[in-house]
Amino acid sequence: MAPASYKRTAHRWRLLLLMLFAVFCAFGSFWLVQVMQGEENGPGFNAGNEPDYIVDNFSWVRMSEAGKPRYVISGERLTHRPVDNTALVDKPVVQSLTDEHPPMTMTSNSALVSQNQNQIDLTGNVDIRRPAAPGADPMRIRTEVLTILPDDEIAKTDRPIHMTLGAASVDAVGMVANNATQQIALGGRGKVTYPPRQSRASH
Repeated sequence: MAPASYKRTAHRWRLLLLMLFAVFCAFGSFWLVQVMQGEENGPGFNAGNEPDYIVDNFSWVRMSEAGKPRYVISGERLTHRPVDNTALVDKPVVQSLTDEHPPMTMTSNSALVSQNQNQIDLTGNVDIRRPAAPGADPMRIRTEVLTILPDDEIAKTDRPIHMTLGAASVDAVGMVANNATQQIALGGRGKVTYPPRQSRASH
């Protein structure tokens, strides 16, 4: 090999080594910054906090101990986070499925489902509907925040609610509804509005 060619080859190798060293230093600096930020925010900061799966247009059935469907949760999108085993649901629809009582349907803008606590928190334009049934008038309840305990068949809120039961309406602050006993307890000072009585036609 000619001396000139040898010098050019050696120069290229030195240049390549310098470039690799610069890349290594840059990567090492980036890694060091990430480690320092992690230490500032505490151990385990953001570890595993990213969603592990996202499902569009989903439907999930919760079964009872007897093997019968207890309730169904569906929605436009479900985003699950493994750290606390919670799921954020867009446009959720929660439907109770019991043979003993009329089915109830609950909708809202979003929901946070905590499987560890067996709790569903509905937020934004919460709308609860129960159709008419033998011996029961149709019911509708609207509020902004609602906590559902599915296994206990309890729905509760400390926010203002507006409820219509048949032709009557109720406004109150706070509510605890027990679907198992078909009882609703209202909190605070409420206002009940009854429809006017229809006068009997004179004979």
